[in-house]
Amino acid sequence: MPKSHAARPLQLAAALLSLAAAPAAARAQSTPIASPKLEVERYTLPNGLTVLLSEDKSTPIVAVDLWYHVGSKNEKPGRTGFAHLFEHMMFEGSEHVPDGEHLKLIEGAGGDINGSTTEDRTNYYDVVPSSELETALWLESDRMGYLLPVLTPEKLNTQRDVVKNERRQRVDNQPFGSQADIIPAAIYPATNPYSWSVIGSMADLSAASVDDVKDFFRTYYAPNNATLAIVGDFDNAKAKAWVAKYFAGIPSGPAITRPAIDPVTLSANKRLVLEDTKARLPQIEFVWPTVGGDSPDELALEGLASVLTRDRTSRLAKLLVYDRQLATNVNARQGSDENAGEFYIRVSPRPDASLTEIERLVDSTVASMAATAPSEREVQRLKNYTVVGAISGLQSVLDKAEQLLDGQTFYGDPTHLVDVDLPAYRALTPADIHRVAAKYLASPHVVLNMVPAGKLDLIANPQLSYTNVTPGAAAPASK
Repeated sequence: MPKSHAARPLQLAAALLSLAAAPAAARAQSTPIASPKLEVERYTLPNGLTVLLSEDKSTPIVAVDLWYHVGSKNEKPGRTGFAHLFEHMMFEGSEHVPDGEHLKLIEGAGGDINGSTTEDRTNYYDVVPSSELETALWLESDRMGYLLPVLTPEKLNTQRDVVKNERRQRVDNQPFGSQADIIPAAIYPATNPYSWSVIGSMADLSAASVDDVKDFFRTYYAPNNATLAIVGDFDNAKAKAWVAKYFAGIPSGPAITRPAIDPVTLSANKRLVLEDTKARLPQIEFVWPTVGGDSPDELALEGLASVLTRDRTSRLAKLLVYDRQLATNVNARQGSDENAGEFYIRVSPRPDASLTEIERLVDSTVASMAATAPSEREVQRLKNYTVVGAISGLQSVLDKAEQLLDGQTFYGDPTHLVDVDLPAYRALTPADIHRVAAKYLASPHVVLNMVPAGKLDLIANPQLSYTNVTPGAAAPASK
């Protein structure tokens, strides 16, 4: 669920939580809290750049947030990790901004700067004092329009090494970190662009050339594939004038051909085993292919995850962590990309807990959700939590900018959160939760047993056939 905002989020949160705890009769007489209204002006420059303006005079800061509609989904086999590598390249300086100067100017003004890459989009943001809005706009426009003249093999090699080191830290040297590669490959066929991780492989990162980078930039880092949000304390007329001054002269790029994504189902359960020398305790994860943000079922699946593990009274958390004390933590979530998604249940067992017993209890709980609708009380609680989180999530100018950009980029509507998502959440029924549980969680799925190296005796149901997918083996071993 995207984040959300209101002018007085703490008071609204307290009101909603007290509403959840109130007797039924009192709740029936309560007035529902209205969704916040997001004031936003949207327009498009002749070169195709979409601009979102949303004023918030509560504090003298402003967020400049630029989203490019490109992520790892737009890569090709053999060039995985390229979108993330390019995110780093955008911090290597541009024609009028020497390497390191962008960061120096923003942080020197007391601001914050960063970027990130997902399967579907790449973002760059600057949060600055209101007096520095023009500077932030100039900096972002320069790397959009004038990166290529100063892009060199030396800069590429520098950032290639940075990204490789990031992969070592986040994946290769983390206990069970390679699941980031294993799960997508198990869910999706190799031809599906969601079958590889955002960070990519070492081999593909090594293969990237300067010409690859330049072609990627010309295709995707153009105004017609970007949306700019300015949120916070600013003068509307000045902001528009600066946007025109710095961005209007950047030429439009080619039309974007986006990959076609076919729905995915598994013909049978996949049982996988991952061994890791860095791990001391096992973990187990269950993953079902589901849907992305482009499906009306996404919100009900998020609601299902909340019913299972939102807090200590949720079904799986109560059963595994508190009643049976087999786990220290259990988390369910619907992971939605733009065009595909997965439903995850991950369990961290207590020492000496049986993964076989944990799997049996997870299976029985999931089966009960597929067989019978949850109670009205369970659904009302998840809706209360969701509305509170959505409203309080819009407190900062950056979070608000992110939600406007998410709505515009993926739905063509910057206020999608409050105009579509929140009403849909409020309308969720027990029947909706039951329907998606039966539709998706009664289907074949992946079971990933993660154990310390050499501890295959710890896996769940070892009598069943499985494939050992531990990296470094000559070939995946099956039993």
